[in-house]
Amino acid sequence: MQEKIYFYYTNDLHSNFEQWPRVTGFLKDAKASRAALGESCWIVDIGDHVDRVHPIAEAFMGKANVQLMNDAGYDLATIGNNEGITLAYDDLFHLYDDADFRVVCANLHSLNNETPDWLKPAVKIESVNGVNIGVIGLTAPFNAFYELLDWHISPQFEALEKYIAQLKQSTDIIILLSHLGLNEDQEIARRFKDIDVIIGGHTHHLLRTGEHVNNTIITAAGKHCAFIGEVILTWDHKKKELVKKEAYATDITHLAKDLQTEQTLQEMQEQAEKQLSKTVVQLDETIEVKWFKHTEIMQQLTNTVKNWTKADCGMLNSGLLLDQLQAGNITYQDIHRICPHPINPVVVELNGDELIEVIRASLTKDFMELKLKGFGFRGEVLGRMVFSGLDVETAFHKNGEEYVKNVRFTDGTLLDPDYKYSVATADTFTFGRLLPEVAKSEVKHYFLPEFLRDLLADTLRREYADK
Repeated sequence: MQEKIYFYYTNDLHSNFEQWPRVTGFLKDAKASRAALGESCWIVDIGDHVDRVHPIAEAFMGKANVQLMNDAGYDLATIGNNEGITLAYDDLFHLYDDADFRVVCANLHSLNNETPDWLKPAVKIESVNGVNIGVIGLTAPFNAFYELLDWHISPQFEALEKYIAQLKQSTDIIILLSHLGLNEDQEIARRFKDIDVIIGGHTHHLLRTGEHVNNTIITAAGKHCAFIGEVILTWDHKKKELVKKEAYATDITHLAKDLQTEQTLQEMQEQAEKQLSKTVVQLDETIEVKWFKHTEIMQQLTNTVKNWTKADCGMLNSGLLLDQLQAGNITYQDIHRICPHPINPVVVELNGDELIEVIRASLTKDFMELKLKGFGFRGEVLGRMVFSGLDVETAFHKNGEEYVKNVRFTDGTLLDPDYKYSVATADTFTFGRLLPEVAKSEVKHYFLPEFLRDLLADTLRREYADK
């Protein structure tokens, strides 16, 4: 006898709730159809379901996301870095207290000698005809952030060696829920022949029909749940082995929305708006925001970040603020709306020559007009860099391109080419190649759990309360 075993999965929703009613409708129908045929079926999430870019996620610190997953009938989930490093310790510790699904992550550990009741390194599930399946979860190792929040991510290969060895003794199939990214998934498949399936995420890759590496099929469904993934495993009970592994990703953007979910989201939105309606400041005049020009609000925010981190100087890009603040009552909801990014302050060390190179690069047209997607940035363009503690003198070439003529500290001191300065900025620039000198800095001090919008609220209270 051959038995088909089904897994439906999502990854990297990032609180894109506009799509969620379609996700719920698809998953409910899939689960009901499998149940009607007496077939085994599990619904799984691979992390980054929570993203505080959305007011619902912000107001309820991810717990509304968990409720939505409960309503959709999830069975298993692992956590992503957006669950792991954008929430304060207690908020993550209690995030899944009310989950109706099991949370699996083998490399997440509390540094406070306590483990949440919901956190399991691996679990076992069983098909309707008795096939035993082991499931392990892993998340990306951003320890520079996690350890500031009293968590630690242990090496993924050590965790796999330990739990695969255990599961081999009592299961027929081993599945990895991996929020590590495609390159890591491929390397794991090369190293661990006992893993049958890797369901992945984190790097937002889309594998429409899966990818076979050695004995393992790797799959992932892109981002924002435009696609839902499906894994179909065929077990031969006579041979006592898997005889077929299939993986597909289905575009659901054209499907009808689940009306009950739409209503739930509307109610959550109203509750979130109420939750975030507390007044921060009363403005007598509108605060202007411009992405390509120097503005007072960006200068004040950059000053706040420099002073709060006790850095020698500071720099922030104007694209961090998405819209102006109208005169009148300004609430947390307004601040979240114009600064929705899960971005933390960071202080890096740069010598004088490196700092000047960073300033030059940040004032180029290509940099300012870059439409960045990712690294925590949720805006449109990077915008003009604003500096604190520095006087940056620029001029224009005949072709209209701006260039840096002089850089001094505001007290008139010239930069020492070899001296190491502490520079406060957005953690966005410590990733990738946007500003290579920042990314390659050997000293990076991140500030968590504060987001830049928390410092924006402080700036508004201090600098604008009486204006």
